[in-house]
Amino acid sequence: MTTGTNHPAHTAEDVRAAVARARSAGRSWAALGARERRAALLRWKRALAARADEFAQVIASETGKPVHDARAEVLLTLVHLDWAARNARRVLGRRRVPSGLLSVHQRATLAYRPLGVIGVIGPWNYPLYTPMGSIGYALAAGNAVVFKPSELTPGVGALLARSLGEALPDHADLLQAVTGPGSTGAALAGAEGPSGVDKVAFTGSPGTARKVAAACAATLTPLLAECGGKDAVLVAADADLDAAADAIVWGAMGNAGQTCAGVERVYAVESVHEALCSRIVSRARALTPGEAYGPLTLSSQLDVVERHVKQALVDGATARLGGPDALRAPVLGPVVLSGVPEDSPAVTEETFGPVVVVNPVRDMDEAVERADASAYSLGAAVFTRDRAAGVALAERLGTGAVSVNSVLGFAAIPSLPFGGAGESGYGRIHGEEGLRAFAAPHSVTVRRFAPAVDLTSFATPREKVARAVELGRRLHARF
Repeated sequence: MTTGTNHPAHTAEDVRAAVARARSAGRSWAALGARERRAALLRWKRALAARADEFAQVIASETGKPVHDARAEVLLTLVHLDWAARNARRVLGRRRVPSGLLSVHQRATLAYRPLGVIGVIGPWNYPLYTPMGSIGYALAAGNAVVFKPSELTPGVGALLARSLGEALPDHADLLQAVTGPGSTGAALAGAEGPSGVDKVAFTGSPGTARKVAAACAATLTPLLAECGGKDAVLVAADADLDAAADAIVWGAMGNAGQTCAGVERVYAVESVHEALCSRIVSRARALTPGEAYGPLTLSSQLDVVERHVKQALVDGATARLGGPDALRAPVLGPVVLSGVPEDSPAVTEETFGPVVVVNPVRDMDEAVERADASAYSLGAAVFTRDRAAGVALAERLGTGAVSVNSVLGFAAIPSLPFGGAGESGYGRIHGEEGLRAFAAPHSVTVRRFAPAVDLTSFATPREKVARAVELGRRLHARF
């Protein structure tokens, strides 16, 4: 893995200059019609697709993940960029909305306008797919973007900005990349004085999100924050245990467990708990670390993973597979724990490593209760042969997204919004909500004719106004 030492550490002054360049380029971009922006973004998408191997190699070199995982990340990026480009006009374009009986004389329309310049602070675990959930949608909404990638993956950010400039030379400054340590991201958020951005989209830890929020608060700059998760899988007594185990192992161990919506907790009904554990262990044991998944990208995360596993065992848990001895850098072996107390860090805190907790529950009511007891509220999954029951359970869960009989099913569906609540942050990327997250609603009314009783004129007799108001009150009291 590289450390990003070949990329500059941009200062607050550099950041403000990048915002200024982006704003200048953004004026002509916003002035384009939605059709022209769509065509341009699809041209960029095709260029990204043609350079998929190049992007995958950079992602793999900076994160350590296998190239096949990096290529899948590029594909997901293309899917989302394609959807944002093709749907922005439909979602954000001006449309007529009902005026209501009181204002029948007015024609009401609603549209969404670009905010200006969006500051995007990206993570290292999915350094292309995750930030592009903000960048692509922000561009499709007519904004310019200044992107600060993680200091562990600066090459991805630099390549992304360069690729847009090469694919769209008339809009070369539309996407700016600023690189450096956390202080560069803090400057983008406004910690060293206003940076000039009109909104910040951040992905990272809850602790860092709080610092970014404090910086944004100084200038009332809106913030969209995606801060990770502690996602649970609920396994009913009638579930296909082989399918559940296969999905759980992939969701827990893929990308070395470094997935915000990855599987960290499993709640299985007691009658199938042992059988499920056996299947999970069998599949996890068959993995070859280094081939199935790579190392921890952030080496200091090993301390967190070790602490969670060791404390779980001290608290009375059983290591069904692995344990502290499996946690050897750089590539950790998979760890499967069961019987972990609900107040143990392996259950309450984000582990972000190839570790999964599989605990028994009496029934699905208890599973829902435990799943929702987490401070995180990002995603979840339910496994049952009864699809209707699965959907009913999904509707009871308090997370932002739920997959039935799969894990992370929502990640590859660009029309679905993604985000959570609590320690998982706030706001949504992807889908229609993701486009609107980077636009400002603009309301317009046009008076079509004079109303019988004009309530907005001092010339209307008071008695006439009173009769009209009383009539309206009676209608609302009755219906």
